[in-house]
This record gives sequence, structure tokens and C-alpha cells, in this order.
Amino acid sequence: MIGSEALQERLIEVRRHLHRYPELSGDEVETTSYLRSQLLAAEIRLLELPGVTTGVVAEIGSGEGPLVALRGDIDALPVQEETGLPFASSVQGRMHACGHDFHAASLLGAAYLLKREEASLQGHVRLIFQPSEEKATGAQQLIQAGVLDGVEAVFGLHNKPDLAVGEIGVREGPLMAAADGFRVEVRGRGSHAAVPDAGIDPIVAASHMITALQSIVSRNVSAQDSAVISVTRLNSGHTWNVIPELAHFQGTIRTFQDGVRQKVRQQFEQVIYGIGAAFGVEVAIQWIDGPPPVDNTAEWIPVVQEAVAAAGLQAIIPNVSPASEDFAFYQQHRPGVFIFVGTSGPQEWHHPAFDIDERALAPTATVLASIAHHALKHLAGARVAAEQTSG
Repeated sequence: MIGSEALQERLIEVRRHLHRYPELSGDEVETTSYLRSQLLAAEIRLLELPGVTTGVVAEIGSGEGPLVALRGDIDALPVQEETGLPFASSVQGRMHACGHDFHAASLLGAAYLLKREEASLQGHVRLIFQPSEEKATGAQQLIQAGVLDGVEAVFGLHNKPDLAVGEIGVREGPLMAAADGFRVEVRGRGSHAAVPDAGIDPIVAASHMITALQSIVSRNVSAQDSAVISVTRLNSGHTWNVIPELAHFQGTIRTFQDGVRQKVRQQFEQVIYGIGAAFGVEVAIQWIDGPPPVDNTAEWIPVVQEAVAAAGLQAIIPNVSPASEDFAFYQQHRPGVFIFVGTSGPQEWHHPAFDIDERALAPTATVLASIAHHALKHLAGARVAAEQTSG
């Protein structure tokens, strides 16, 4: 396996620094400055994108050849840390509870390895340290700024606490879900609680809506597909003896196929508007469009599996995750693969006691560098074959 004890020690130092000083989506100013300084110290050239103030984009390679991209994210969460680690967050109410510190450190490690091997690269590798993943806005911001210009394939990673260190989850097709949010306002007519017939109760109407929504997946989505509808918040009224005028509820929908995504949203609206009409309430639905599904390109799966084996790690087929990832936006523009990296973690993502096994750092850097090498080799070979065919 490529790598060394020195690389592992260096990446632990980087990861712990990032973990100690977490920054939320869009505010990753010091994180950006720190990563830029580490890349510049390694004589890795930085790219400046118009309008991009946080996050870092760098590039390694010389001469001609294809261009591929590796992406990691850098933002933290508004979570109070409860790990008790000696390098725990120094900022009250903020924490790297999703492992983006691990992602950034691993990608920096891949940069070190690729820089060392720059002369042997069959093209260029663009390194994307992306901000604002948790708000699902960072990828689109960078895409609009041109981060994918010239890129032929893009690859990303996410730690997976329930996979062991040394396991790399590689799966063709959908891997993570589309995430849509919804807010529903139900407007009735207020009245005294003792005379409900004098009003129109929005709480009763909203309750029927929430109950009926639970039948959408079980009766409209094939057993061969997957979907989740969760109502996570319900608000109405201010006191015990008044029927209020308004009720609000909100939640999320998770799906793995575009067709299912559209069908569930259509059924959702039919349920809400239909029950609203039956109860005589006014209804307004607000959709919060999240990322589409992470959908891995079949052509690139064997290339990634070969790269994982070359790095001395084990490729497995992971379960799909109902969580979402804005890496999916890159895949709307370029083919590519998103992998899960085993970190033997004690808790799931976003938990206050979330942590990763740092033994995964150097292997993750190694597998990212290996993916870049194998992707460039694959593209270079395809170019030669195309030239020979046309000749």
C-alpha cells in the first residue's frame, strides 16, 4: 500500500486541528485559510473561482491528458459535542459531527501522494474541498463557478461508521437518497373550544393529512423501490380552550429514483389538497428541493474497484443510505462514483458523540490517490483506442 507512518501522523494532526475549530456551512473562513496554507506549503497550485469565498480548489498534474476530480467537504454542524476527546470542538454548539474533518484531511493526504507522484500522472487531478454540504448549496455554487470545466469524471467519499476500517463501499446506481423537504399550512376558522361547530378545526384536518401520508409509500411505491415520508414537526394553537385558525407541519421525503420521487410528491399533493377540500380548510404547500439521489455511473465501478484493490483495501457492496449528499449535483453534470469509507465509528452521523477511527486516514488518502491514477489511466486508454479506431 502507498503511504507511510509519517503520512498517518500528519493526517491525524490535520484532522484534529479541523475538528477543534469547526465552522458552519458558508462560514468556513479559517478552515479555508488553513487548507490553502497546507496545499501551498506542499507546492500544490490553487485555482481561484469567481465568487467563491470559502472552500478550496487545487490541481495536480503537468502536460496534457484527461482531467478528473476528487471531492471532499469541509463544513461542520450546529451540534454540541459530547465526545470528551482531548481535541474536542473549542466552539460552543458547533461540531464536526458528520466527519467532514476526516474527509478534508483524507483529501489533503491524497493531494500529498499525488503531488509526490505528479510525474507519473496520465493527466490532471482537480481537488475540491467543498463548503456548505450540510445546506446542500456548496456543490451548486462551485459548479456555477466552473469547478467542473474540463473534468471528465468526478469521485467523492463519505465516512461510514458501521463499516470497518479497511472496507470501501462501492455500489453501482443509487447509493444515497434524494431529500425533499415540505412545509404545509392548514388554515381553518378559529372558535371557542366548547363550540367547534362555529369554526373549522385545522388541527383535525392536519391530523388526518399526516395519518393519510403514511399510506403513500405502502400503497403507491413498489416493494422493489424505497421511499420514506416523515413528518417531523407540528405546531398549532396557543391555549387549551381555543380552536386556532392555523396549523403547520413539516418534514422530509427520501427517494432513490427520479420516477419515484415525482410520483410520491404528486401523491403527497393529492392527499393534502383532497383532505383539505373535504374538511373545508385552505391549504398551502411549500417544497424545499434538496439534492437528487447519489447515482453512481456503472462504467466507473470496475475502475474504482480495481483502484481499491490496488490500495490494498477491500471493496464491498454497501447498503443504500436514506441520507442525502449534494455530491449528487456533480453527477448531474459528469459521470462519477461516490464511495463509503469504513471508519468503525461508535455513533451514526450527526450524533453528539460521533467520532471516527483515525486509523482510516492514511488508507483513505491512499485509495483516493489510487482512484485518481486508475481513472486517468482509464481515460487515457480510451483516448488511444478512439484514435486508433478513427485512424
